[in-house]
Amino acid sequence: MRHVSKIRIMAFAVAVVVTAIAAGCTSVPLRTEAATSGIRAAEEAGAAKVPQASLHLQLAKEELELAKGLAAKGEKENAAAMLLRAEADADLAVALSRGDAEKSEAQAAVERVRQLRQDNP
Repeated sequence: MRHVSKIRIMAFAVAVVVTAIAAGCTSVPLRTEAATSGIRAAEEAGAAKVPQASLHLQLAKEELELAKGLAAKGEKENAAAMLLRAEADADLAVALSRGDAEKSEAQAAVERVRQLRQDNP
């Protein structure tokens, strides 16, 4: 009876170890949603028209592709780090695009004020 109990415990332990190994070997899908949506937001914000924003948009796209390649090679940590860089560059491209748009709007408002002052002395 005691011998059978030890065999059951050993079988359970082996099953747990095999399950843990199998879980560690499974390929976790790369979570690219944040970087992809950041890139899309930058494109929609007009990053391609602003030189600095365009640079960061291009970097984000390249980093996303690099992250996918690293994930395919099994380098999960490096892929995750590259995804964070892609997301940060995409966010920066959005901010630069919006900043440029706001600067243009402010300059247009200043010009309208100057014109109004000239027209109404």
